[in-house]
Amino acid sequence: MIEGVQVKKLIKHCDDRGFFMEILRGDDGILSRFGQASMAKAFPNVIKAFHYHEYQDDLWFFPVGNTQVVLYDLREDSPTKGETGVFYMGEDNPVLLVIPKMVAHGYRVLGNTPAVVVYFTTMSYDRNRPDEKRLAWDDPAIGFDWATKNR
Repeated sequence: MIEGVQVKKLIKHCDDRGFFMEILRGDDGILSRFGQASMAKAFPNVIKAFHYHEYQDDLWFFPVGNTQVVLYDLREDSPTKGETGVFYMGEDNPVLLVIPKMVAHGYRVLGNTPAVVVYFTTMSYDRNRPDEKRLAWDDPAIGFDWATKNR
């Protein structure tokens, strides 16, 4: 092995919706400062929503598949509190999306192929004190209609 080279084996956590896999954590000791990088796969028509964080920001990128990403602003001091934002992201529209803390977020896989999200966070996941709060995908306070509208 070359001096200073490190290898980290990656582990997938699979279920009937797809999989989740951490890529890099700040506490891995591989980089001098970093939160975490992870990836997840979701199958066609799956909705993974909603959740938010009190302390960390997220950055999302979908290199495979296409998705409808929905954000809902929960921040009390925000001029956009209570507003919803919708983004169409994926291999047909490759963008990075920064999601601030206290903005609920989720996505729906579009089309007939799975979608893969690679995401980065400003903090590593702490299993003893997770910074992840959940809301229902159909939360009436958000009131988002996930159905595709034929036009």
